[in-house]
Amino acid sequence: QVTLVESGGGLVQAGGSRRLSCATSGSIFSFFVLGWYRQAPGKQRELVAVITSGGITNYADSVKGRFTISRDNAKNTVYLQMNSLKPADTAVYYCNGRGGWGDSWGQGTQVTVSS
Repeated sequence: QVTLVESGGGLVQAGGSRRLSCATSGSIFSFFVLGWYRQAPGKQRELVAVITSGGITNYADSVKGRFTISRDNAKNTVYLQMNSLKPADTAVYYCNGRGGWGDSWGQGTQVTVSS
C-alpha cells in the first residue's frame, strides 16, 4: 500500500507564500496523476491542482496564476507552491495520488491565512 505524507502547512499572512510537500512511500511513477485538494470548514473538498506522470498540469480557476504544482521524481515528492495567499485559501490541504489500485490520500495539512 502506497502512502502519501504531506508537510509544510502552517499560519501565513495574506499576501505571503507557502510551499507544501507530499512524499510518496513508493515510486512516484506508480501514480498516473498526483494532485492537491483542499477542504475549508463547512465546505466540500475541492480540486486545487493536478500533475500527470507526463508533467501536464491543471489548476482550479481560483488559484491560477498564484499556485504552482510540480514534482521531483528523484525525491518521489510533489509540491504545491502557493503565492499571494488569501484568507479564502484557508483550508486543510490533502495530497492525492491515483494509480492502478485507485486513489490514495494523505492525512492533510492545515494552511491558515490571516488577514
